[in-house]
Amino acid sequence: MSDPVTAYAKSVVSGKTVAGPHVRDACQRHLNDLEQAASRGFFFDLEAANRAIGFYRDVLRLNGGEYEGLPYELLDWQCFIVGSLFGWKNIDDGYRRFRVAYIETAKGSGKSPLAAGIGLYGMMADNEPRAEIYAAATKKDQAMILFRDAVAMVDQSPALAERLVKSGTGQSVWNLAYHKTGSFFRPVSADDGQSGPRPHIALLDEIHEHKTPTVVEMMRAGTKSRRQALIVMITNSGANKTTVCWHYHDYVNKVCAGSLVDDSIFGYVCAVDEGDDPFKDEKSWYKANPSLKHGIPGIKYLREQVTSARGMPSKEAIVRRLNFCQWTEAENPWIGSEVWFGCAPEPEFDESLLLNRPCWGGLDLSSTQDLTAFVLLFEPTFNDKFWRIKPFFWIPADGLTEKEDKDRVPYRAWVTSGFLNALPGRAINKLAVLHKLIELSATYDIQEIAYDRWRIEDLKAQIEQEGSILAPLKPFGQGFKDMAPAVDELERVLVDQLVKHDANPVLTWCAANAVIDTDPAGNRKVTKERATGRVDGIVAAIMAAGTSLSGAAVSQITQGFVVL
Repeated sequence: MSDPVTAYAKSVVSGKTVAGPHVRDACQRHLNDLEQAASRGFFFDLEAANRAIGFYRDVLRLNGGEYEGLPYELLDWQCFIVGSLFGWKNIDDGYRRFRVAYIETAKGSGKSPLAAGIGLYGMMADNEPRAEIYAAATKKDQAMILFRDAVAMVDQSPALAERLVKSGTGQSVWNLAYHKTGSFFRPVSADDGQSGPRPHIALLDEIHEHKTPTVVEMMRAGTKSRRQALIVMITNSGANKTTVCWHYHDYVNKVCAGSLVDDSIFGYVCAVDEGDDPFKDEKSWYKANPSLKHGIPGIKYLREQVTSARGMPSKEAIVRRLNFCQWTEAENPWIGSEVWFGCAPEPEFDESLLLNRPCWGGLDLSSTQDLTAFVLLFEPTFNDKFWRIKPFFWIPADGLTEKEDKDRVPYRAWVTSGFLNALPGRAINKLAVLHKLIELSATYDIQEIAYDRWRIEDLKAQIEQEGSILAPLKPFGQGFKDMAPAVDELERVLVDQLVKHDANPVLTWCAANAVIDTDPAGNRKVTKERATGRVDGIVAAIMAAGTSLSGAAVSQITQGFVVL
């Protein structure tokens, strides 16, 4: 039996099919899951995947222009999406694995009819009684765009036309009913004032235009009573990273890259690579336009867009966003996933090699309810040529479920696995943090602990009260002056793969969230204000790297020798 899903993934990963970084990650995730997902309770049902793909070809018909009435033959990237959504299943109950899908491609790639087909399949062929299918948007006219694609496909398909009942006529059709199972497909919007939808499948169009998460949350709240509900979001790239669209864009990219684990979400996000300039290099266009090699939307059309934007700066951002998937105001992460995971630890590393070894600490102490991070950076030795990063994290235990919902990371699982310490109470218990620092000072050869002056006074008072024996404390400024050399140093050892972290998922999350701010002189620092999530761990690592630079004995690796 042919497997177009895996064939596409292999073609992308091998480089035969040109794709951007996030699609490459999504394809690699699929290939990894074919080998590993069974241990997490999932399997790939190839027959189910091909059945959904075949529904498009055998039942659906296209509409508009030269495609009017033709069978809907899915393109390779569309097969990957549809086959993934309907092929991956839970081992224990056989229901679908993915409950949320986020799809971001350039304008004109064919997202809307693809999503409409998913809705029609969910209504008629998904074995779901009384299935509620919604085309949802903030405004009714936006919701109608995708729904009209579904209606047009019904009109073009004899198999659908004789089985479905339309309510309304012409452009005013407002409902498709499948009486055999009591199911329906209709548009809905936030301004309808409708309460209580229980979608089996909800199709959300142009998420980048949603100013609030109202529609997304309304649909997701209604899926709780459904066995295998699916929320499908389709969109062009946006221009505002404070929106719900940017949140899902950023989140699924981290999941596909492996920075976060979420087996319930699927992502297919087109983008050009960092360093690509689609206004100079036409080869990069294929990364944002997955249908381009099939002539959609066409090289000529894209050339016209680029030409018109070159003489109109106000239009350039729009063309970059809509046609080449460049978020015009989005931040790029400081540390790429390839660099970070290239510094992952060896499975056989002996932790005892960290004893009696000079190391430097960085403490990012939260004020009340946030994450507190302490990172140790161990110097290389004759027996171990790498710098070593060992992090510790604390968070208040009260309200941890709410924090998970807000930050969309598995705090409780991290606590259970020992990567994160949950301290009793609603505010961070600085005394508990202090006791751990004392323990670590007795265990390791800590030269200095760098700290942020702003939040240290309470801890200093407790140190005096306890009469604690602690490694020397050193104030570390959070401005460009102190941070810039430290950023440069940590970046150097990461890029040159002279450092190893311990694969702590909390630190990996912080690294994935980190973005850089630059002053006019070119000095750099991590900015918490524009980060896409918490960065406390990576800030602590930067401070540790910075204080190591001022140490009396900084080790360097030179031609295989350690020089002191």
